[in-house]
Amino acid sequence: MNNWDWSAVADFMPAFWDGVLVTLQVLVLGSLLSFTLGLVWAVGYRGPRWVRWPVNIVTEFIRNTPLLVQLFFFFFVLPEWGVQFSELTTGTIAIGLHYSTYTAQVYRAGIDAVPAGQWEAATALSLPVGRTWFAVILPQAIRRIVPALGNYVISMLKDTPLLAAIGVLEMLQQYKLASAETFQYTEPLTVVGVAFILIAYPASLLLRVLERRLVR
Repeated sequence: MNNWDWSAVADFMPAFWDGVLVTLQVLVLGSLLSFTLGLVWAVGYRGPRWVRWPVNIVTEFIRNTPLLVQLFFFFFVLPEWGVQFSELTTGTIAIGLHYSTYTAQVYRAGIDAVPAGQWEAATALSLPVGRTWFAVILPQAIRRIVPALGNYVISMLKDTPLLAAIGVLEMLQQYKLASAETFQYTEPLTVVGVAFILIAYPASLLLRVLERRLVR
């Protein structure tokens, strides 16, 4: 650490904060997309066969292919078909879609854990399908699965550096650009590594608190 250069840290900070902002944008919007789409997939798993089979095929395909391959597909292949988004939008859609297949399994487990009597009671009361889901089943299921969903948010954060492959200027990409100009590698990379810890660790503590509250 004798060669540690604080001026290299100071020079990197403007680009670093831009990278933090982009990383948090991807994380928040990607999480919202994965939670929403994951719920759609989970409800589809319980649908009629003509819905259940396509949902199973699509989610299994996405879950069993690397996120990096999906990023390249969205970024390089879709424009050839006339579908083109910015690097940031492409990365957010790809990471949200990829993790939706994992959150779908979490939703599925939570829904399966709701006692059968709750479904029977809703049927006996002649509740509409929408009210059965949103007033009876989902409130009980989501209470059980919030901690697991939170773990996928942390996993998503750790996967955001993959978006550098398509030019998204998140923290790691900002580090690469800054280091290429200044030839200072240790200080910017250390700042980026510490930033990931400072974002992920408080989030994990929050999840533990939330989990303890939900199991009371």
